[in-house]
Amino acid sequence: MPLLRVSAVVALDAWRVRLTLTDGSVVERDLSALLTGPVFEEIRENPDRFREARVEAGALAWPNGADLCPDAVIWGGLPPEPRVIF
Repeated sequence: MPLLRVSAVVALDAWRVRLTLTDGSVVERDLSALLTGPVFEEIRENPDRFREARVEAGALAWPNGADLCPDAVIWGGLPPEPRVIF
């Protein structure tokens, strides 16, 4: 079974995107919590830059070199922190 990836993206308002996935399904995701760090600064501060989102190799990418892991985007965020149980 092939990995599920992003095949198309439409940037919406308020850091949200509509994604078409390789299985044909369409989902909307809020990316605001994922746009962290210096590489995303211009994208966070300028909605026009955010709207430049495109798909590269199944992931979201922007012209400034920023990109997001397709798994984090498709499944709605970063995995939870591991819990250490003693």
